[in-house]
Amino acid sequence: MLRSAISAALIGAAVGSVLAGGVLFARAQTAVAAAVGIDNFTFNPQTVTVKAGTTVTWTNKDDIPHGIATTNNAFKRSQALDTDDSFSFTFSTPGTYQYFCYIHPHMTGTIVVEAATGSTPTQ
Repeated sequence: MLRSAISAALIGAAVGSVLAGGVLFARAQTAVAAAVGIDNFTFNPQTVTVKAGTTVTWTNKDDIPHGIATTNNAFKRSQALDTDDSFSFTFSTPGTYQYFCYIHPHMTGTIVVEAATGSTPTQ
């Protein structure tokens, strides 16, 4: 009986470890990020394609402030970003998002968000 109890405890611990590892792996897969640099009055890359659930971070590498806003107010605009400041937004809904620098409106970019398991739905 003692041997059965020890065996059951070991099997339970092994199964628990495997399940916990699977949960951690699933969480690691959802932590996706993309980066957009701001330099010389341009967004680089100008177009970014990501899966739903991805966090996009804009980082200002220019010597002057820039700000991020969308043409359709899909997210709250950033504060003015000084050199090396950044702004992040997680895109959860598939679609195409046009954005611009609200301080220098000629600066524009696009984020294309695809469904997490496939490609962009037709619009």
